[in-house]
Amino acid sequence: MKIFKALGSGCHRSLKVWKGILIFWFISLSLVSLVAFPMKGIMKTGFGQSAITGKLLNGIDVEVLSDLGAVYKSLTHSFSAGLLLLLLLWLLINAFLTGGLFNSLKSNDEKFSAGEFFRASARYFLPFMVITLIISAILILLALILIVIPMGGVASPDNPNESVPWLILIISVSLYILISQVFVLVADYARAWQVKNEKPACFRALGFGFSRSFRRFLSSFPMMLIIWLVQTMFVLLVLKVIGNWKPASGFGVFGLFLLSQVLLYIRFLLKAWRYGSVTSLKELNDPLPSSEATVNI
Repeated sequence: MKIFKALGSGCHRSLKVWKGILIFWFISLSLVSLVAFPMKGIMKTGFGQSAITGKLLNGIDVEVLSDLGAVYKSLTHSFSAGLLLLLLLWLLINAFLTGGLFNSLKSNDEKFSAGEFFRASARYFLPFMVITLIISAILILLALILIVIPMGGVASPDNPNESVPWLILIISVSLYILISQVFVLVADYARAWQVKNEKPACFRALGFGFSRSFRRFLSSFPMMLIIWLVQTMFVLLVLKVIGNWKPASGFGVFGLFLLSQVLLYIRFLLKAWRYGSVTSLKELNDPLPSSEATVNI
């Protein structure tokens, strides 16, 4: 069956490019440090050697956090500014590195090359950036239509039936998850097509993505749901493990940090698995050379 063959090939390809995923992980860690280190400095300056840090070892204490005063204002200001900068930088760097990753995943035989990875990242940066922005805008609009607007209509204190908002929320989120996977598939198909074509052509790539997603819907969409389910189960497992870990010493904090980074690397590996699986499915459904396939879009 094509779905499982593509999933198996995607797994093999993602393991083959482990060095590229390591680059992804290292840069993401560096970006997070832009926010983490300033916040750490503010907390160290504000708390000092007080008993507050001891109270926070056992989890979030609302009473403690509500009495932080100027430290709380500094933390929120630093976090807000840092988060905005982080999101902007990650948007640019993610589009850059994804080009190199897709290029490395397009063949099941060639060995990974760091030089080619960065050359491909630069070559496909602009088309990948446009594809990311367009699909992201569609997903945001979809969230407004399916979640925000319906919830705004039923989330009223005058509503006598409290179960209705929850029911609407569950239905809205479920629909959003299902429909959003179609547009994620479109983006992945578009990027897989782009790396097979040397000249940047983001809009033709998106045209291919929409065309291929709906023409091969019965094989593509179930595969995306399988990948989404695996990724969701992994995220829930991570939340459970990290949430139950309460470090009581410096060694425990360091152990938690190492564990979180290993889990983050696995998260990137699962994303590369999705990229590789979509690329493999495209090749299985499109055995023609890239130039010939372009004519048939």
